[in-house]
Amino acid sequence: MCLPSWPARVLTFQHPCQKNTQLTYLALGDSYTIGEGVPENDRYSVQLVDALNHSGKMSFSAPQIIAKTGWTVDELDAGINSANTKSEGYDLVTLLIGVNNQYRGRPVEDFEKEFELILNRAIIFARGETDHVVVLSVPDWGVTPFAVNRKSDQAKVAKEIDAYNSAQKAICRMYGITFIDITKDYRAIGARPEMVVEDQLHPSGLVYQRWMEKLLSEVKKNQVLSLKKLRTFACLCKISE
Repeated sequence: MCLPSWPARVLTFQHPCQKNTQLTYLALGDSYTIGEGVPENDRYSVQLVDALNHSGKMSFSAPQIIAKTGWTVDELDAGINSANTKSEGYDLVTLLIGVNNQYRGRPVEDFEKEFELILNRAIIFARGETDHVVVLSVPDWGVTPFAVNRKSDQAKVAKEIDAYNSAQKAICRMYGITFIDITKDYRAIGARPEMVVEDQLHPSGLVYQRWMEKLLSEVKKNQVLSLKKLRTFACLCKISE
C-alpha cells in the first residue's frame, strides 16, 4: 500500500533560518495522552520535551496535544479536524489510540481500517518523514483496580487488547513506523496503588515517566536526532508551493 501523497503547501517552512527556531511535537491520542487525573507536567509528552530540552542536543517548544478522555479513533480524527494545527507540519508526532474502541466493543477489523487512516494523518503531520512518527501500543486497562472492582473479564480484555496491538504493529511495520510496546510493562505495574490516579483506572505520572523513557530512547536511537539537519536543509533550499 502506498504512502499518502504529500501536499506541496505543507512543505513550506515559515521561518526556517531563524537561529532560535524550536522543534515542534504533536501528540495525538485519548485520555492517556491528555493525562487524565495528573498535573500537566506529568503528561508523557510534556516529560519527553523536558527531557529532550535538558539533553542539550535540541530545543523543542511545548508539545501540541490533540487528545480527550474517551476518544475513539474516529473521534480523534474529528478532533484533529477542529484543531488549530500547524500548516508547516511537525518535527515529531506520537500516536496512542485505541483503548476506547476496545472498551466499546468495536471489532478489531474496523479498528484496523480506522487506525491506518489516522496513522496516515500522523505521517502527513510529520511532513512525510516516517521516522519522525512513533506509535505507542494500547495499554491493558484490565489490570487496574477499576477493572478488578467492577469484575471485568480481564482475560477477555487482555485478548482483545492483544488483537488491537497486533493490528497496530503490523500496520506500523508496513509503513516503516516505530512501534513501542508499553503494554507488557503496564500489565506488570498497572495494578499497584502508586501507578494509578484517584479514579483507579488512569495511570499516574510514574507510569507516564516510564512511557516517556521508552519514547526518549527511541527518539535518540532513530533518525529523529537528524532533525537539525532537516532545519539546515530548509535554510539552504527554499521549499515553496
